[in-house]
Amino acid sequence: MSPRRRYDQYCSAARALDAVGDRWTLLIVRELLAGPRRYTDLHADLPGVSTDVLASRLKDMEREGLATRRRLAPPAAATVYELTGRGRALLPVLDALGAWGAGELGERRPTDAVRAHWFALPLLRALRAAGADRGLVEVRLEEGDFHLYADAGEGPLYGDGPAPGEPGARLVLDAGVCAEVCRGELSLRDAVRAGRAGLSGEGPAAKALREG
Repeated sequence: MSPRRRYDQYCSAARALDAVGDRWTLLIVRELLAGPRRYTDLHADLPGVSTDVLASRLKDMEREGLATRRRLAPPAAATVYELTGRGRALLPVLDALGAWGAGELGERRPTDAVRAHWFALPLLRALRAAGADRGLVEVRLEEGDFHLYADAGEGPLYGDGPAPGEPGARLVLDAGVCAEVCRGELSLRDAVRAGRAGLSGEGPAAKALREG
């Protein structure tokens, strides 16, 4: 394997790109914001990455102190990767990058892969904008269900599948409406009021979306 390229510039932006500027690295961070993930799960949710490249990026992330690898206790007995505090500190970077690129979404192309949880970070931004970033929120899309920990501290920000337990808010919307929200063309509150997004639940997030 060839040595990693570095910019060799005494600049904090260059140093940051030395650590996370390789292709796929920030998308691996996006996946690990869901909490510990197995290699096979990461590979399944990063369509287009080769096994060699994924393994190389994960090793680089471990070396840079962005991620760690550990073995789960039986009966799981699986090896998982998870973010360190340094890796999790990239959340504002991903958030800003996603907001900056929202206008590039446009219409979904026939070749575009999609996973429901890829909408997690944009929807968290939309919940914050609505003052509804509190508690557990379940989201149901045609592509699948996922849940958000809207006011997460050090734990996972989101997870695949229905919420574990009763969510404070449950949103049901299609990918088109979700894309409008992610692009900033439609607020979550307006989507709910216009009947373009279904809302149920009695938690703080649901009340903020109804009453704000």
